[in-house]
Amino acid sequence: MSAGATTDPASVSWIPVGDSSDFPVQNLPYGAFVAHGGTHLGVAIGDRILDLYALAQAGLCDDVCERELLTAPVLNPLLAAGRNSWTALRERLSSLLRQDGDPALRQANVDAFFVARNDVHMRLPMEIGDYVDFYSSLEHASNLGKIFRPDAEPLLANWRWLPVGYHGRAGTVVIDGTPVTRPCGQRKPPDVATPTFGPSTMLDIELEVGFVTGPANRLGRPIATSQARDSIFGLVLLNDWSARDIQAWEYQPLGPFLGKSFATTISPWVVTLDALEPFATQGPVQEPEPLAYLRTADRWAYDIALEVSLASQQMREGRVDPVTLSRTNFKLLYWNMAQQLAHATANGAMARPGDLFGSGTISGPTPDSLGSLIELTWRGTRPLGLPGGETRAFLADGDEVTISGRCQSSSARTIGFGQARGTIVPAEA
Repeated sequence: MSAGATTDPASVSWIPVGDSSDFPVQNLPYGAFVAHGGTHLGVAIGDRILDLYALAQAGLCDDVCERELLTAPVLNPLLAAGRNSWTALRERLSSLLRQDGDPALRQANVDAFFVARNDVHMRLPMEIGDYVDFYSSLEHASNLGKIFRPDAEPLLANWRWLPVGYHGRAGTVVIDGTPVTRPCGQRKPPDVATPTFGPSTMLDIELEVGFVTGPANRLGRPIATSQARDSIFGLVLLNDWSARDIQAWEYQPLGPFLGKSFATTISPWVVTLDALEPFATQGPVQEPEPLAYLRTADRWAYDIALEVSLASQQMREGRVDPVTLSRTNFKLLYWNMAQQLAHATANGAMARPGDLFGSGTISGPTPDSLGSLIELTWRGTRPLGLPGGETRAFLADGDEVTISGRCQSSSARTIGFGQARGTIVPAEA
């Protein structure tokens, strides 16, 4: 079966899938869920999850991969297996789920292989060894430059030459729905002589997409942009929560630390590059031309429509619908994934199976396409209005933030990522 067959918009699953579902047979994203006292890998299809542990135990994938890859509680062994295994497994799963495919699964005891998505608890789909977050949106970087350096050039001299990034904390990456505790740290407003310690009063969101890596490169051997497709497994939605007041005081001269390391939320489903291929497009023109090791020949931008919404505690108690704060698109990102991975390993650093790389805040050119509150409210000077008379400069306790993402095209079946949600809870005493 050709790779195109797995994304054919005419393909239909024998499992019912609604027209508005994020998870038709063309998607087949991977996740991890709690089942039978343990954690199983699964693939989302409509409102159900195909249990890969059960599938492997039944021998229905023995012809494409070892059972150990599917019976592990995390994706790391499958990620380490590489692109040939990823492609073969995707083709096999597609065949088992399509109406015109292999009937082996539908002729079996279906209840033994599927669970309802709403009935299970999701876990992080991979064990994350390292987490890196970039700063790759031209609009976002320019806006922050205007906010913090109003009388100077918005972009620093290195920004158009390399994907700026920082190493985050893998241990505080959390799954969709995990509460986010308001962080404490040192804060020092410009008009105060000495810093104070306490809960952040400028808690922010960052609307991002992250990518997950596969086989490790050898220490000392960089990953070239031409090799990136064999190294990147798939994408997740990502919210790199940020305490702007803590960050502003601590980040000079070494960069983000406590203002970023308290929580990073990701969506539970990893959407593969193969599923995203129909939505590949050209990214922004890069001027000046990047150095040779950052040049790419392939299309590395993806048309993923992104949205972030907010519902305050008062809104939820009053059954008021969430307010959309921003709509933007992943294809606007200036530095693409291949360039980010090439730069992150250019010094010989390793990228291992399950490592997570965040895009950085994705902002667009219009006021309603900005991916952070610090931009949307211009550092709090232009508060946003909410239903019921509430306003927000930054996040309040009880606020629930939801990031969603979907790919739509006239020539492809719509696929989605689900959601990455988090609710702010008060700082620990």
